[in-house]
Amino acid sequence: MAEKKKTFEENLLRLEQIVSELEDDSLSLEKSLKLYEEGVKLAGKCSLELEGAERKIKMLQRTADGGITEETVVIEQEL
Repeated sequence: MAEKKKTFEENLLRLEQIVSELEDDSLSLEKSLKLYEEGVKLAGKCSLELEGAERKIKMLQRTADGGITEETVVIEQEL
């Protein structure tokens, strides 16, 4: 059975967990590299989702106004 697709929030939470784990000096090099690789993949997924959301917001702003004005959308992320 295929694994359920994780939400943006679940991926972000896991990414935060990975960062915390990597800050632990007692990790082996192998474990650190494995976590780093997982983190890079998750960061890429999160980035793509944010870019998609930004495009959708811009599109909705154009159609709601009926015009062609486009506002820059700033997506702030709590660290």
